[in-house]
Amino acid sequence: QLHLVESGGGYVQSGGSLRLSCAASAIALEFYNIGWFRQVPGQEREGVSCISKTTSRTNYVDSVKGRFTVSIDYTKNTVDLQMDSLKPEDAGVYYCAADSISIPCKLVEPAYPVWGQGIQVNVSA
Repeated sequence: QLHLVESGGGYVQSGGSLRLSCAASAIALEFYNIGWFRQVPGQEREGVSCISKTTSRTNYVDSVKGRFTVSIDYTKNTVDLQMDSLKPEDAGVYYCAADSISIPCKLVEPAYPVWGQGIQVNVSA
């Protein structure tokens, strides 16, 4: 059974960078679409970025284009989200999620049946 674990969150000043990782045990992530979502209290979970299985095609929400980069590390079996030029509005709990069906990956929550536990990202002004 696929189990996802996020790491790399924390505190950063506005303009800084963080790198989140989504790791899985036993199953190769390259066979799944992996999405990154974020949520702030009182708001719905928002799709931030995803990377498609097989093709590694990427997709980003407009607000992070040019600042965030999603990639897969085959040796570590992780999907990483490099977040640069962070803004206070990027703060929230970040989740990675896996989907084996969609072509290409989608930035919508219902497409993903498997989720990590989430990790906090804080960006100070």
